[in-house]
Amino acid sequence: MPAYLELRSAAVAKPLVLDRDRLTVGREPHNDVPLPDDPRASRIHASFERYGTGWCLHDLGSRNGTFVNGQRIWRERVLHDGDEIHIGTARIVYHPGSAGAALTEGGAGLLRLTPREFDVLAALCCPVLAGDMFTEPASTKDIAELLVVTQTAVKQHLGHLYDKFGIDVPHEQRRTRLANEALSRGILTLADLRSWAARHGTGAERKIP
Repeated sequence: MPAYLELRSAAVAKPLVLDRDRLTVGREPHNDVPLPDDPRASRIHASFERYGTGWCLHDLGSRNGTFVNGQRIWRERVLHDGDEIHIGTARIVYHPGSAGAALTEGGAGLLRLTPREFDVLAALCCPVLAGDMFTEPASTKDIAELLVVTQTAVKQHLGHLYDKFGIDVPHEQRRTRLANEALSRGILTLADLRSWAARHGTGAERKIP
C-alpha cells in the first residue's frame, strides 16, 4: 500500500494517496490538496515531497505557519507514521504505507539512508526497547545475526552511517555515539523501533511493559 494522507475534520476522515513525487497544499484551487474555504491557509502553503522511500513536509513561507505534532516547522521535516500536521485549520495525518521510510533528518539537513543502512541503525538501537534506560547498543555480531548478513557487511554500513552522521570519536565509542545521535535527534523514535522490531520478529517490543 502506498503512503497516504488522512484529512480529518469533526465529521469525516478522507484518505489521499501520495502517488506523485510532490503535492502542494493551499487555499488556491490549483493545489493538489486545495483548502479553498480556509482563511488561515496561504495560497500555496506547504508541499509534501518524496525522497527515496520516505516523505518530507516543506513550509513554503506561509503566513500562519505549518505545524507537525504541535511544533512549527521552519524548514523541511521528515514525516513518520502518525504525524499530525496542521495547515490552517486543516488536520492531516501522515501514514507511510507498507514501503516504510529510508529517509531521516539530522543536523542541518536531510540524511538519505539506504534501506539496509536504516535496518542497521534500527538494529543498533533496538536494545533501548529492553528497558527504561539506554545502555549499550547492539554489537556488530548481534546486528549481523539479526539481519542475517556478515559482520563485514555490517561494519561497512556502520562506516557509511558514521560518515553521514559526522561521528568522529575514538573507535570504541562510535557505536554508542551513533545510537545516541539517532535517538536524541529524533531520527529514530521508540515508535519507529517498536514497529521495526515487530516487522523483524526480534521480540524486543514484547519487553516493553
